[in-house]
Amino acid sequence: MNSPHPHPRPTTNPPHPRPTRRAVLGGAAAAALAVTAGAVTAGAGTAAATPAADWPAEFPLPNGWLPEGIAIGRGPYAYLGSRANGAIYRADLRTGRGKVLFAGGTGLISVGLKVSRDGLLYVAGNTGVARVHDARTGELLVTHQLSEATGHFINDVTLLRKRAWFTDSRAAFLYGVPQGGRTGGVRALPLTGDWVQLPDVNNANGIVDTPDGRGLIVVKSTPGELYRVDPGSGHATKITLVGQDTVLNGDGLWRSGRTLYVVQNRLNLISVWDLDERVTTATLLRTITDPRFDVPTTAARFGDRLYLVNARFTTPPTPETTYNAVAVSI
Repeated sequence: MNSPHPHPRPTTNPPHPRPTRRAVLGGAAAAALAVTAGAVTAGAGTAAATPAADWPAEFPLPNGWLPEGIAIGRGPYAYLGSRANGAIYRADLRTGRGKVLFAGGTGLISVGLKVSRDGLLYVAGNTGVARVHDARTGELLVTHQLSEATGHFINDVTLLRKRAWFTDSRAAFLYGVPQGGRTGGVRALPLTGDWVQLPDVNNANGIVDTPDGRGLIVVKSTPGELYRVDPGSGHATKITLVGQDTVLNGDGLWRSGRTLYVVQNRLNLISVWDLDERVTTATLLRTITDPRFDVPTTAARFGDRLYLVNARFTTPPTPETTYNAVAVSI
């Protein structure tokens, strides 16, 4: 996510109090029941759920929303965050209609998002923070302080085993947050190995797990590289690209098996890659373009569709600027 617009600084409001372990798990269980009740698929984004032909292939967001992240859980609902004030919008993929789940607030930002199977929504908050919300109600459950507010850009998130892992575009770190009320503090993981942090540009951006569930894949937006990261040591190994030199402007990632989708935002395309067994090489399979793309940033899958949010970075934002999400067949 490469927003060209300045992000609001956090206010001096006191941080949201951390609930007890029982409270987080209780909220997760309630959300899981609600989500499961409305689910049409056995798992998030699986091919078992196929959108009907009459489901909309695009839907609007509130004017002035400033979207950047999108996540889809077990049921046919997309969650979209706002850079303007950290609000969260939930859209029904069957109708395209939605509502604001979380109103946000001054100094809050919502960029990358992921929904867990237990009904929790993990949100990258840019200014050094990560938040956890109830995916059913939007209630803010936990705020994690990952880093200082300045000099950091908490950008995207993925779920791997017992932690939610967040990228920092302005510092060579990943941050691991315990999932679902598990005990343990935030883990700051320095990136080492082949990783070289570049000054004054966005580095680490989108993040997904590897096909074997043991590692992480991170896209480095500038100069456009992919890395496999060991979540135990932080060692990063550059992935060799075959068929295309870079993934310049790489933003959101989505993986299905050994197929990796890289949203290249300002190029208005998705590059589709085949990963080898050890995730050392990625071979370009094809690219996806669509005239409806207007600087798409992140993507999430539901059935045979990939849903993307148009951030419209090249359009000067106003309170009346229109925004939307679009779906492409995969």
